[in-house]
Amino acid sequence: MSRFEGKTVVITGASRGIGAAIAQRFAREGAAVLASANEAQVEKVAEAIRAQGGKAASFVGDVTDKASVVALYDEAEKQFGRVDISIQNAGVITIARIEDMTESEWDKIMAVNTKGVFLCCQEAIARIRKHGQGGRLINTASGQARQGFVFTPHYAASKFGVVGITQSLAKEVAKEAITVNAFCPGIIETDMWAYNDQAWGKLLGDYQPGELMAEWVKNIPMARAGKGEDVAGLVAFLASDDAAYITGQTINVDGGLIMS
Repeated sequence: MSRFEGKTVVITGASRGIGAAIAQRFAREGAAVLASANEAQVEKVAEAIRAQGGKAASFVGDVTDKASVVALYDEAEKQFGRVDISIQNAGVITIARIEDMTESEWDKIMAVNTKGVFLCCQEAIARIRKHGQGGRLINTASGQARQGFVFTPHYAASKFGVVGITQSLAKEVAKEAITVNAFCPGIIETDMWAYNDQAWGKLLGDYQPGELMAEWVKNIPMARAGKGEDVAGLVAFLASDDAAYITGQTINVDGGLIMS
């Protein structure tokens, strides 16, 4: 499969979980991948891709810092010549009762999850415009962009914000053949969900690790948690020529947990 041969994709939050799965999917389909994260572990993702014959480089940076974001896209052009697809996947979460939530928690979640998406989209659009052949922006939202949950008002707000950014930018750049879409992952087997299971478990009842997750999975019509590969398949479709007439959309990938 090589539907992305000659394309360059930038992926933030690519050191593990969903981001790493997306990076590996694009590499298998022929794209040159710049995997980015705020930790050096992201180089292991790039190394694994190269070991399998793919094209990949890594970048350690901060999506909340404009200079770091500019440097990320500079690196993509330096390594691979251009930017065609940008996946804004970097995200963080904390879980706390409202009386215990700090202002710094609020600020961090909004900075990474919402400001980071804006800064990367802003820079990606500028780079895509340089070659004038259109491109794809795909943003990671959440099931909490559909419906907020207890103890995470900051996270829900940040992800609703991602949907708003997606819709606004989609309208602005549509005539340039640049599409902007988002996706809402549900319960996915990742490090973040391992944290969610334990943190929510402590606040919602006397749950042992894994018990709350198992209880929630029972409510998924497909009766299983998702995997990074499940999400990567949707993202690859949205980045493909087959999705050229889809923009401003936010698509759930959650086994039917939320149907809207």
